[in-house]
Amino acid sequence: MGVNSNRVEDFSSHRINTEPVMPGMEIHTVCLSPKKTTLQKLKQRLSEIFFPDDPLYRFKNQTWRKKLLLGLQFLFPIFQWAPEYRLKLLRSDIISGLTIASLAIPQGISYAKLANLPPIVGLYSSFVPPLIYAILGSSSHLGVGPVSIASLIMGSMLSETVSPRDEPILYLKLAFTATFFAGLFQASLGLLRLGFVIDFLSKATLVGFMSGAAVIVSLQQLKGLLGISHFTSKMQFIPVMSSVFKHRDEWSWQTIVMGFSFLVFMLTTRHISMKRAKLFWVSAAAPLTSVILSTLLVFCLRSKTHKISFIGHLPKGLNPPSANMLYFSGPDLELAIKTGIVTGILSLTEGISVGRTFAALKNYQVDGNKEMMAIGLMNMAGSCSSCFVTTGSFSRSAVNYNAGAQTAVSNIVMATAVLVTLLFLMPLFYYTPNVILGAIIISAVIGLIDYQAAYCLWKVDKLDFLACLCSFFGVLFISVPLGLGIAVGVSVFKILLHVTRPNSLIMGNIKGTQIYHSLSRYKEASRVPSFLILAIESPIYFANSTYLQERILRWIREEDEWIKANDRSPLKCIILDMTAVTAIDTSGIDLLCELRKMMEKRSLKLVLANPVGSVMEKLHQSKMLDSFGLNGIYLAVGEAVADISALWKSQPDFPEDCNETRQCKETKR
Repeated sequence: MGVNSNRVEDFSSHRINTEPVMPGMEIHTVCLSPKKTTLQKLKQRLSEIFFPDDPLYRFKNQTWRKKLLLGLQFLFPIFQWAPEYRLKLLRSDIISGLTIASLAIPQGISYAKLANLPPIVGLYSSFVPPLIYAILGSSSHLGVGPVSIASLIMGSMLSETVSPRDEPILYLKLAFTATFFAGLFQASLGLLRLGFVIDFLSKATLVGFMSGAAVIVSLQQLKGLLGISHFTSKMQFIPVMSSVFKHRDEWSWQTIVMGFSFLVFMLTTRHISMKRAKLFWVSAAAPLTSVILSTLLVFCLRSKTHKISFIGHLPKGLNPPSANMLYFSGPDLELAIKTGIVTGILSLTEGISVGRTFAALKNYQVDGNKEMMAIGLMNMAGSCSSCFVTTGSFSRSAVNYNAGAQTAVSNIVMATAVLVTLLFLMPLFYYTPNVILGAIIISAVIGLIDYQAAYCLWKVDKLDFLACLCSFFGVLFISVPLGLGIAVGVSVFKILLHVTRPNSLIMGNIKGTQIYHSLSRYKEASRVPSFLILAIESPIYFANSTYLQERILRWIREEDEWIKANDRSPLKCIILDMTAVTAIDTSGIDLLCELRKMMEKRSLKLVLANPVGSVMEKLHQSKMLDSFGLNGIYLAVGEAVADISALWKSQPDFPEDCNETRQCKETKR
């Protein structure tokens, strides 16, 4: 017997009308959401979008002094850990700081060359930004400094328009200006809590992009490893390889022997450290060891190694101010802004992902918005102190973590070691061969070629693997910036594909239970006679409403064909399981209205099961609930099947029209 009351009720009534339909089965009322004003709904929605972590919860019910202290800790995370810092932590931070300094010094020089900047700028970038991050950053293990991908992109984008050889001053100005805009963009994302912007770079596209960029970076270093003086400035696979073989007459066997010998040495130490975590210091010390040994070798044999080019003079002293070099007007301002945004997105993505990776290992949380502001502000300050784009480096952070870093003091120790180098040790790098810088870059970026992740993508999700390949080959054969654009485009396309072509499936009952699941997934699930139960696993929007209408009609047609082929009971009722429909717009409501009318013409009943609160509210406001009638909306698929089946048994000529259904119910009352 059916329920003699309307199942759609206002939530404020707090009533649940139930009436047994069969033994052990109750039919529950589907309630509307609590009533809220438009302003309350807007406030809640914006809060969920921009403040999912509720950053102000610590300030509730606190005195003004406590609020002041919490405010300082919120803006400057150093105030959280500094009061509790103990001398026993200092030993670990000093060891880890000196260890990453041994890696940061040669990497800083190498990455500056990769960005077509003076080598000294790389060391400047390893001094000021780490100090600022130690004050503003929320990660205890992030090792800050220049990174390969951002350096490559800055160098490739700027050099396409401005030659670093012919116009070195203008190129330097644009590099500092791009760094400023990168920091401004990053800090703005953090301040406005728009971190979800960087989520458009999915893991699959990042794997492909990073791998492609790593290959291009490595191939570009063949110039140094082979001793070629004339080399293409392009960043595509074919021009680079063409340039390598076109200038075979410039190859230097002395450079080749030295370069590949030290490259094998660094790759071997890297392999040792990966096999045994306790020997992390082996790979960490390898770049500096290579610099020292190669410099001594060139110095002692300089009369016989004249074909091996070396760095030359590097100025001593602290970072000179560069605020007066920022380029805010002129024809190349657009290039600086574009370069800054692209490098800012990539460096921010790398920095936050690295910070969260090591935070998870130590079971603490990294605030993404604070990280954006910290990385952004340190780049803005860096642009005024002769630094280029910096962020959290994976290699340095891994060394920092394995060396036992406890707090951000390790970054301060690293910056102090770089300061000592800037003040006193710069003349020692005069005879450092350029080929060693190339070998250091290759040994650092080769770890970015993550073939295991690509293989996992192939096994798990072919669409993700396709996205990975698109970004990889886009970087390799088109260009690094366009490769990034392809990566973003593929990510957006994947989102649109999921939105416009949502999954739908036909469900059956697992015998002996009230559980309904996919027929194709569960062999023990079976069709319910006279019912077609469909589940929609997506919000219903204007972008997918037409597709869903066509797909549902196809399900019905296929079900009719199956019934005829198997001589089963004719189809009488369509149940849409709305459990996964988290939202609906006016186009979705129109879809349901059209479906209901189509079903009425075919003498079929359309029933909705378990619509969520926001969907119920919109159906109620659009007056759609009235058209579905008393037996049109249920809390669960099982209840819908049980109640409608009971009505059919009690009333053999049970009318399908909703208005007739209502009249029948009123008469029964």
